[in-house]
Order: sequence, then structure tokens, then C-alpha cells
Amino acid sequence: MPAKDALTRPHRAIIGAFAAWKLFLLAIASCSAAVSDAYDTSATLLVGNNGFHSGSNSSGFLDPVRAMITRLTAWDAIYFVSIARRGYRFEQEWAFGTGFPTVISGLTSLLGFEDDDRGVLVEAVIGVAVANTAHLLSALVLYRLGLLLSGSDGNRKKVALIAAICHVLSPAGMFLAAPNPESSFSLLSFTGYLLFALSCSQQQTLKRDGYVILAGVVFGLATAFRSNGILNGIPFAFEVLRTLPLLLTARYPSEAVDTVQHLAALGIGGVCVAAGSVIPQAIAYQRYCTGSSPRGWCQGYLPSIYAFVQEHYWNNGFLRYWTLSNLPLFLLAAPMLTILVVSGVDQLKSLPELWRQPLTTKKTGDRKKAVESDQLARLNTLVFSAAAAQLVLALLTFTTSHVQIITRISSGYPLWYLWLAKQLTTQEGKVVGGRIVMFMVIYATVQGALFASFLPPA
Repeated sequence: MPAKDALTRPHRAIIGAFAAWKLFLLAIASCSAAVSDAYDTSATLLVGNNGFHSGSNSSGFLDPVRAMITRLTAWDAIYFVSIARRGYRFEQEWAFGTGFPTVISGLTSLLGFEDDDRGVLVEAVIGVAVANTAHLLSALVLYRLGLLLSGSDGNRKKVALIAAICHVLSPAGMFLAAPNPESSFSLLSFTGYLLFALSCSQQQTLKRDGYVILAGVVFGLATAFRSNGILNGIPFAFEVLRTLPLLLTARYPSEAVDTVQHLAALGIGGVCVAAGSVIPQAIAYQRYCTGSSPRGWCQGYLPSIYAFVQEHYWNNGFLRYWTLSNLPLFLLAAPMLTILVVSGVDQLKSLPELWRQPLTTKKTGDRKKAVESDQLARLNTLVFSAAAAQLVLALLTFTTSHVQIITRISSGYPLWYLWLAKQLTTQEGKVVGGRIVMFMVIYATVQGALFASFLPPA
């Protein structure tokens, strides 16, 4: 439980927890580098041998830095830094989102390192810096979001702070410290939810709908980092379904115009979310499908290079991962899947009452109460749509993906952190909440040691 001084200085508490946790994880990576060689030498070949290779830089205090960066550049990070260095060269690389390598490549050019002879070492260093900066910022954004979504709860500051610290301690662990897109995705996802939440409290319709569209733009950027960001379109769909009946109950022309304007903003926002996935697919289509020898996937009903490479190269697809040899990975994923499902279902239970409220209030004829009710309903709808998004994520990961990735891709979904924080602030939930936090810390610790040695699970 946070101390009183932590509640009065929440940002300092979050930054302190972040620094301590990152030092702990980096110590694990350092120990791993010191005591054993990595199982796979891909990172060493890409980073280690292309690093400080001449003059006085070949040894000394920079060697531990190179060793650390090499250990952090494991698993998917190898692809991301390689793509950032020379673009998408091989078809299977299109399974990795364009957002993160684009940011790394842009910063590399901005800092004047695009022609540097140290190979991907520069990209790896920048990737680590981006990932850790984004992780800290995402925790701070989650705190702000928690304040909005906790309503008038007397413990809302405590809930928001605990949720932010839980995000710091995410079981994603080393994936939020290494050159991977998870932390950047979390930052963009949380920011999108924050903008959407801010729209719910706006009385001026232009500001409200401006926030909605801006949320869609940010969610679209998140989708460019991770394809599961497309699930952030669910809040727009939920709000459309909640808003449509208001056209039938509008008592004044201005109310009807306001409703149509809001629906238009939601439509634009939804298109922006989808654009984060569609634009990279269009670029790939232009490259592979407009020449004299188009690839087979170009003839599909919905030609998507992402869907093709996930199935063809990475063996993703419905129940493809359901083999006896993968049973241990399902067991590893079970705790996180359970957390997502339980926290999501808890919120969805009250969904019918949510949608009845604005209609009932508008029939009373009290416009002020109707406006307040509509604002509350929109905010609650956002919470429930976030619950639906993480339930869909859990279902899709369980049935179609490498199931163990749920511990890292769940890091970008805010609701379960807030649910966990509320458990930790109640007498009846603190035991379960404490066990969940213990699981998170243990899992991230063990995973960190294995990650740094290029060992599964990843």
C-alpha cells in the first residue's frame, strides 16, 4: 500500500519504482552476460562484432555496455533493429510492425548515425532508450487515466498510483526494457484511452469530438506498432452502439445534430485506428503485388501480407498452436489469461444498466441531467469497451497465436491494471491482488534471466 507521501507526490513515486525495477532487470541481464554465453549468437553477430571494434574503444568501460545491449537485443528485437537499419528486406519480416523500426530509423538519422559503421549497435542503443522512455511515460499516463476512470471513488488517487506501479512491474518484464515495441504500444494505447476519457467529460461538442478523433489517430499509431492495436477500435464501436438510439429520443433538433456530429467523429476515429494496419499493408501490396511476378497472397479476397506471413512463416492460425508439445506454454500463459478474463468479466456484468441510463434520463426532460448522464454513460462505456478489448485479446491469443506472448502484449491494455489496483485497496481483494503481484514479479524475474540468455519463453 502506498505511503501518504507517495500519494502526495505520485509522479516521484512512479519514477522511483521505475528506476528501481529497471536497475533490477538490468542487473539480471548483466549477471546473465557475465556467467554464461547466450544460447543463440544472432545478437552477438549483429551487435557485438559490429560494435566498438577499433582503437581504445575495443576494451574498457564500454565493453559492459556493449554486452548489455547485446543481451537485450534478443528474440524479436533482432528483427526490429535490423529492419530499422536497412528496411524490410525479407517477406517474413512484415510480421513485425512498422512503427517501432520507423521511430528508431528516424532517430538514427536525426542524430547523424545513419552511415555509422557500427552496424545495428546504434539502432539497438536507440531502441533500448526509446523502449524504456516509453515505459516510464506510459506509467505516468496510466496514472492520469486512472484518476479519470476511478470516478468519485475516495481511493481514486491510490488506485491510480497502484495501477501505474503495477504497469512498471508488468510481467512483460525485459520486453519493456529491450528494443521491442511493447512499451511504445502501451504509451500510445494508454494515451488514446486518456484522450477518449477526456472527451467524455467535455460539454462543448467540438472539444468532445476533437478528442475522439485525436484518440483515433493515437490508437492508429499504436496499431502501427503492434497489430493487436486494432482492438482499440472497440471503444468507437461501443460508443456508436450507445449513441445511435439517442437519435430516436432527441427532443430538440440541436440534440439530433449533436448526435450525428458525434457519430461522424466516431467514424473518423475508427478509420484512423484501422489506418494503422491498412497503410503498411498497402505499402507491402505495392511492393509485392504490382510487378510481373506477384506473390500468391496477392490474389486473396483480402490480400494481407501480415496474415500471410503469420500463417506461412510463423505458424499462427486457428488452433495451430494446440499441440501437446506446447502444453507447458499454455500453462505459462494461464495466469495472465485468467487475469484478463476475470477483470474483463467483472466490468461487463453491469453493461445493460449502463446503456439504459441515458435513455431513461432523457425522457425526464431535464436537459442538464441528460447531459450529465450522457457524459457518465460515455465514460462507463469506455471502461466496458476496454474490458471487451482485453477479452477479445485473450480469446484470440488463446486460439490463434503463440499463447505465451500474452504476458507481454497484455501490457498495453489498461483495464486489468486498474482492476488489480482496486483489488489491492479492498479488504476482500487484497489477498488475491497480492498473489497476482507476486506472480508478476516472479515471472518477470525468471523471464528476464532467460531472455538475456536467449532462452524461451518469449
